[in-house]
Amino acid sequence: MKPIIFLLAIFIPSIVLAQNETPSEYRTEKTIQDIGDYAQHAPALTSLIVIIAKKDKKGFWQFTKSYGTNLALTYALKYSINKPRPEGRTDGHAFPSGHTSNAFQGASFLQRRYGWGYGIPAYAVAGFTAFSRLEGLEDRHDAWDVLGGVLVGVGSTYLFTTPYLKEHYELSFNSGSGEYLLGVTYKF
Repeated sequence: MKPIIFLLAIFIPSIVLAQNETPSEYRTEKTIQDIGDYAQHAPALTSLIVIIAKKDKKGFWQFTKSYGTNLALTYALKYSINKPRPEGRTDGHAFPSGHTSNAFQGASFLQRRYGWGYGIPAYAVAGFTAFSRLEGLEDRHDAWDVLGGVLVGVGSTYLFTTPYLKEHYELSFNSGSGEYLLGVTYKF
């Protein structure tokens, strides 16, 4: 009888402790979540920096329309669907993931407007943000919420954004004294 009690005294606390998160797991998940909270803004801020550096007025308005549409659509869906969060949390508003839609809106803008050289690093940051929503400390979303955020973010960008083209040509016209002059300038 004593060996059984001894084994139970050792194994039951071990089983119970194994079910709880260890401090290192807690720290890891907290770090993932915290980085994701800040990383969601990096693609959008990078977009604004590139817009300013390139003096891209058309890109600024495309970004503004895309960003505004993303925010409006994300919150309209959150409050109209009111999907509960995973693990019984009661605050609702899980679908779509706002962090993910924000990150992917900025990343897809960079890719669509300025190409894959800008897009790949931005998508990596956006992908980490999506991961942080699934695996962070509070497991705020499931895969459907994150996928919805990706679709809203990328979709809002593709509605308004066109590829950036430097003006390579100039067309001019001049007239006077019965003469007409048509000029074409092409820059390589």
